[in-house]
Amino acid sequence: MPVMRGSRKSYRVLSTEKTTLDSDGMGNLRITEKGLKLEGDSEFLQPLYAKEIQSRPGNALYFKSARNVTVNILNDQTKVLTRLVTGPKAVEAYGKKFEVKTVSGKLLFSADDSEVVVGAERLRVLGAEGTVFPKSIETPNVRADPFKELRLESPTRSLVMEAPKGVEINAEAGNMEATCRSELRLESKDGEIKLDAAKIKLPRLPRGSYTPTGTRQKVFEVCVCANGRLFLSQAGTGSTCQINTSVCL
Repeated sequence: MPVMRGSRKSYRVLSTEKTTLDSDGMGNLRITEKGLKLEGDSEFLQPLYAKEIQSRPGNALYFKSARNVTVNILNDQTKVLTRLVTGPKAVEAYGKKFEVKTVSGKLLFSADDSEVVVGAERLRVLGAEGTVFPKSIETPNVRADPFKELRLESPTRSLVMEAPKGVEINAEAGNMEATCRSELRLESKDGEIKLDAAKIKLPRLPRGSYTPTGTRQKVFEVCVCANGRLFLSQAGTGSTCQINTSVCL
């Protein structure tokens, strides 16, 4: 295999085979109107300076290295502006901003010192543990894949959802469940909390004290303590809610 060796101004070609030198070039090295043309694999032991490097039409262009391949973009003062390093363990990019675009020029991903932008129509995270946000997240919509459940969970801390114009939770198909270990609070400072459903069940409300009657009563009223707790009381002709100290404490 021919080997080209030299500095920026000149190169010396070494080969174990006999090579002829003529006006068209030497061995696998050909001189054309567009520049130098190399046939087969070539190895450069010193820096190679060229305005453009391209492969033959229809063929791929390969860069091979035993350690890494580094591409530097320099200014007139030979200061590195951007750098791309592909090594055996990682691919690293250095610069003020990193962007990934489609062929049509649509932004898919960008990152700089201030923010990271994902411009794709959908961001999909395939990890089994989901997505972890150490601080807050701002988004106009959180949606699960079709026929998949959506879970917002905070195992050791609280989960807070805030919006200046309201928070809407909608399950078009299936159930919606909110569970917590200590206290679940629905608070509206200036408006109202509306529960609009064909059936509203409160299965584990405590029962307040009432006076037994001859017939077993199956109808109860929902009563409210002064502190806001709910309890059941036997329904009657009038208001039968009786404050039960054991329930309202």
